Amino acid sequence: MESLDRLIENFASYAWGLPLLILLTGGGIFLGLVSGFKPLFLFNKALKQLFTKGNQDGEGNNTISPIQALATALASTIGMGNIAGVAVAISIGGPGAIFWMWVSGIIGMGTKFFTCTLAVMYRKKYENGEVDGGPMYYIEEGLGKKWKPLAVFFALAGLIGALPVFNVNQLTQATKDIILQPFGWNGDYSGLFIGILLTFLTAFVILGGLKRIGAISEKLVPFMVGLYFICVLIILVTHYTEIPNMFRLIFTEAFNPQYYKGEPFLGGMLGGLILIGIRRGAFSNEAGIGTAPMAHGASSQKEPLREGMSAMLGPFFDTIVVCTLTALALLVTGVWETSSKSGVSLTNQAFELGIPYVGSILLMMCIAVFSLSSLFTFSYYGTKCTGYLMGRKYAHYYNYPYLASILIGATTSLNMMINLIDGFYALMAIPTMTATILLAPKVVQRLKEVKL
Repeated sequence: MESLDRLIENFASYAWGLPLLILLTGGGIFLGLVSGFKPLFLFNKALKQLFTKGNQDGEGNNTISPIQALATALASTIGMGNIAGVAVAISIGGPGAIFWMWVSGIIGMGTKFFTCTLAVMYRKKYENGEVDGGPMYYIEEGLGKKWKPLAVFFALAGLIGALPVFNVNQLTQATKDIILQPFGWNGDYSGLFIGILLTFLTAFVILGGLKRIGAISEKLVPFMVGLYFICVLIILVTHYTEIPNMFRLIFTEAFNPQYYKGEPFLGGMLGGLILIGIRRGAFSNEAGIGTAPMAHGASSQKEPLREGMSAMLGPFFDTIVVCTLTALALLVTGVWETSSKSGVSLTNQAFELGIPYVGSILLMMCIAVFSLSSLFTFSYYGTKCTGYLMGRKYAHYYNYPYLASILIGATTSLNMMINLIDGFYALMAIPTMTATILLAPKVVQRLKEVKL
């Protein structure tokens, strides 16, 4: 297992090298420049139109409303990446990592606008009225059949990238730390029992199809963000004197890292810090990775640009809002300096200090909702990849290895799981960003022609 752990860690480090950093960050900046950063100026309109009726084709056989599409995408992105991922970033990179996560989030807003606009522009429509969207379809439909190998590459990487092993791993760890250990129930088989329970619960939802996933996500996402916001607000109120210092540290440490504990990148600690921030930001909001376009491609929205506007809100809520909440909780309580723990265990310590007696219980409630929502939605992405590779009638078979992987995630190490998903996210980003950059002129032209 140690050898396998090192192999996967090396794979993830190689995949997240300089070329991918340039592709994700440089590509995102390129998309902003060619569009004059217009998508960012549409932010207020995007918020308003999300709750406005009249922009939809009507309910198709397998379409969902724009707000359900955003909720489905957010249900997958607002998950353990926001709780455990931020803690990992700070434990390695210190407060400065958060600044680079913000940069990733802002760039990601423009990237997601383009990728999800393309997902609707070039989605595949069938005779029975059903639709399929995502990078594999806009690669093939937008760039032509000769680019199909790139689409296949994305779908193959997506089969592994969509597995829920990281979320399950951290939900299992949180359950052990917060519920089982205090009562002395944390035995050798506790992870397996938790995995079995999660498998049955996830099966009930995902075997019901996209409409059930979308309906549940629409209800879960506002609840989980609201609950988490209230919890962190309580922590900030009781530690309000530390807030100005921590914000100052985020900015000063972003360019002069004194707390960075990771490996140098591009010959220096600053390069390593930027990489950990961008990497954790991409894991959090998935902009440029290619998962969200599969959800937004199933929207009933009739104007591709409007769906892109809705999708653009995802990285804002995910990285700028929720990740910042987690970061502030970790920083103002001081656990980032005093504890040797990482991931969800570090966040749990912050909640224990910030909200005595009930902090761990409240965090467990947030973790449960965050993780379960991710478990439900990632299966949809895997089925879309399977459907593209093998045919739509075989898509549902992906759910069975997906459910089996829950047991793997519940019984293996954090490092192995986070590196495995990180590595395949990197592979998914290559075809997604390549096609998006090549098709960007199509989106820019539509921006000029359509009045929003």
